Amino acid sequence: GVSGTSVEKNITLDRATRIELSCRLDNKYSHLKSLQVTWKRGNETIRHINKTENSWSIQLRILDNSNLGGYSCTLKGEEETSAMFHLQPKIEGKEKPIVSYEGDTAVMICKSFGYTPIAWTWYMTNGSEQIAINDSLLADKYVINRLSANVTHLKILKLTKEDDGVYWCEAAFELGKSKGKLKLRVLSLMVPLKPFLAIVAEVVILVTIVFLYEMYSKKKEKLA
Repeated sequence: GVSGTSVEKNITLDRATRIELSCRLDNKYSHLKSLQVTWKRGNETIRHINKTENSWSIQLRILDNSNLGGYSCTLKGEEETSAMFHLQPKIEGKEKPIVSYEGDTAVMICKSFGYTPIAWTWYMTNGSEQIAINDSLLADKYVINRLSANVTHLKILKLTKEDDGVYWCEAAFELGKSKGKLKLRVLSLMVPLKPFLAIVAEVVILVTIVFLYEMYSKKKEKLA
């Protein structure tokens, strides 16, 4: 990096694991000497650092929530640069849009793998803004269930076109938060009928044309 530069990286984990975090100088900065390198977790300095040429790393054993959070390394010398690593659990939502119809009920599910959240929060997207869903204030519209410590459900009742959009589930952990994204598509009840209506319209037009042709043919016969 260059003086004053800070780099951030999010690392998503789906199970307990061993991980190595490394800060490495680009070759163009290899001339820098007498570098002071500091690794921290939050404000706590990590003493055990593995050093190779132009690289400083730490090895972590991630077993539970207590090992998650922010880890940073700072390189000080003639110039200064730093990197921040955010370790967060994987939150699973559905990749494909959930499709439902007006008047129906939609159920969205989020799961946290390997780590147990302290709390879950659901959000709906309004433009660029995410608005927290309060099911106690809107009990006739939303129902939020925490089926287990690692699983949450959002049930949306009496769907309308206004419910169509992007939803987020957020899991809060002791050392940070992680989000999963879900999409809901609300279709009009007329949508499944459109192919049928098109076929009916074609049949009606065809029958009308045939009927008019037959009438025209009979008139010609009488005039002959």
